[in-house]
Amino acid sequence: MTIGGWIGFAVIAVCLILGAIGGAVLCENIAARIIVPIVCVLATIGFLIGMLWYYGNTASGQRAMVDQQSDLGNGLNRVIRVYTANGDIIAEFEGKIDIEGNDGGYVLFDYEGKRYTYYNCFVESIAEIGG
Repeated sequence: MTIGGWIGFAVIAVCLILGAIGGAVLCENIAARIIVPIVCVLATIGFLIGMLWYYGNTASGQRAMVDQQSDLGNGLNRVIRVYTANGDIIAEFEGKIDIEGNDGGYVLFDYEGKRYTYYNCFVESIAEIGG
């Protein structure tokens, strides 16, 4: 699960636990004092299971994990090829690279202590994401 996912889970879990405590204190019925905390704990466990399932079993959850892995590890092992419009290779790079995504018609990345920026080119980036 991503760091943001854990923070979101913690916030919701704290709210549910505080709700369980408040519900148990405010309820006058003995059965409700027992049932409210149990329901809140089960909801917290269900939410955790749902989030773990999302990050482990959906494409968008797995992409979020790879994005975080790239951010925290200063890139992924990649092969980057930069092509001209007619298909000629301008440059090729291989190694641990964190490439910047944008909509501005250019590609930007740092490689071996240098910053590379290519404008109006076609870029192929193949990253190793499996363990």
